[in-house]
Amino acid sequence: MPRLIPTLARSTLALLLAAGPVLAAPQGSAPQGATTQGAGPARATPGQGDLGPGSMGSERSAPSVGAESLKPGQPAPKPYLADALMPDTVAILPAPPASHSAAENADKVAFNATRAIKGSPRWDLATADVAEGASAILDNFACVLGTRLDQARVPALITLLERSRLDIARATRGPKVHYRRLRPFVGNEAPICVQRSQALADSFSYPSGHATQGWAYALIMASLVPEKATAILTRGRAYGESRVICGVHWLSDIEAGRTNGAAIVAALQGDAGFRADLDRARQDLAKALAAGGTAPDQTICAREQAAAKEPLL
Repeated sequence: MPRLIPTLARSTLALLLAAGPVLAAPQGSAPQGATTQGAGPARATPGQGDLGPGSMGSERSAPSVGAESLKPGQPAPKPYLADALMPDTVAILPAPPASHSAAENADKVAFNATRAIKGSPRWDLATADVAEGASAILDNFACVLGTRLDQARVPALITLLERSRLDIARATRGPKVHYRRLRPFVGNEAPICVQRSQALADSFSYPSGHATQGWAYALIMASLVPEKATAILTRGRAYGESRVICGVHWLSDIEAGRTNGAAIVAALQGDAGFRADLDRARQDLAKALAAGGTAPDQTICAREQAAAKEPLL
């Protein structure tokens, strides 16, 4: 199985550049309804992947508001941060790799290498990691926590995650719309772990919304269960890397997603409402873990443990 490295030293980049042609389409290859601008990263024109004012986003552009966030008879959750307190993630994040740069070539090498993983347990985990949101995160961390948690048992935790998710989406939307970077599967027929669609092809890649959400949630969960912080953060890292395995994000999208997730959690920690909900969620979760629950599927746990130990490239 190919081995992926999360960061690339200069010597490694030199080897990658000498590795010969890669199969991924140039990042300047635009899909139908998309354009490229100058020598920078490819950018899609506004369309199905674009976000109008007030849009909550979707898989195409940012973490979406899942069905669990919109329960009949209950008001929709509100974000914690006022607009004035939202970090400027366009300013915080570096620009995506420039066209024909060593970093862009490293992204292409990572995409091509991971296509050979299709059909493996790591591919299966990446497919499972497509699910996102508050309820999905309980399943994602079940093996780490040692039990599967029912949403009904941790209402304060669900509230915390659902409200945080809205801020995460806002932090992700800005740079996605600003850079309009195309996804790696555009312009080729390489396998990906989700169904292809024009809407997905025309959407934005940088930074990864899943990686942003996964890392932000991992930071939050680690603060709630600090004795399991190492395992939680390791799972959060693998969750983001699943997007490279899946073939829907470049490696640099994932790295930017982690920075993005850390930025929004840092801002959230300054909000009194977030801190109050964090304390309530900590009590909620402690009671649920003390009471025990259904054991997670050990086959899934073994798959997650293997992914955690195996570097990407």
